[in-house]
Amino acid sequence: MAVIRTAVFMLVFYGLTVPYVAAALIGAAIGPRPMHAVIHSWVRLLDWCSRHILGIRMRIEGEIPEGQFLFAAKHQAMYETMELLNMLDTPAPVLKKELTDIFAWGWLAKQYGGIPVDRSGGAKTMRAMLKRTREVLSEGRSVVIFPEGTRVLPGETPPLQSGFAGLYKMLKLPVVAIALDSGPVWPRKSWIKRPGIVTFRFFEPIPPGLPREEIEAEVHRRINALENEGVTPQQG
Repeated sequence: MAVIRTAVFMLVFYGLTVPYVAAALIGAAIGPRPMHAVIHSWVRLLDWCSRHILGIRMRIEGEIPEGQFLFAAKHQAMYETMELLNMLDTPAPVLKKELTDIFAWGWLAKQYGGIPVDRSGGAKTMRAMLKRTREVLSEGRSVVIFPEGTRVLPGETPPLQSGFAGLYKMLKLPVVAIALDSGPVWPRKSWIKRPGIVTFRFFEPIPPGLPREEIEAEVHRRINALENEGVTPQQG
């Protein structure tokens, strides 16, 4: 049954993604608001397809704060990269530079406010990332980063990438850590999606100005809270 659900999902969602990308490109030519509206509608399409075709539902624990924050989230699947765009009111995502090289989609990601990171670029790249981040913040938007650097398998808790501490120090924003457990229902190493409930757990904001070791240790502990508790999504 999961195979059939996944096949139908891919046919519907990815089939409709093509006209959504085209519509977003047209919207970008008009202005940011039309483009944002199309992208958020695309995210709602993913949410609808996930719930009604795949049987994946969402549970939010804690309060989603209002204001400008540096959101630091666990990363196990594509699912959260999109859901957070609507959940956090148009945040600017920090993403791998390779993603911005994808034809059409990559250009849209940058126009949306995506902050590309070239991990091999050194100090020059870091300065460019900070400049781009400040531009986004001047628009009143928050920033969302996956501080472990890439998608990980359930149970994996790699150390945080150095870019997170650099952003935290330079931006002087409070940090909201987000633990989540999308991996078992949206596995990294299989195309087959499974029904279940994905938990997004929001923690209280951490103030700016903490020493690097302290902020990294606290964020690492919080985003891995569900891993440390051994919590797995409930099956639908």
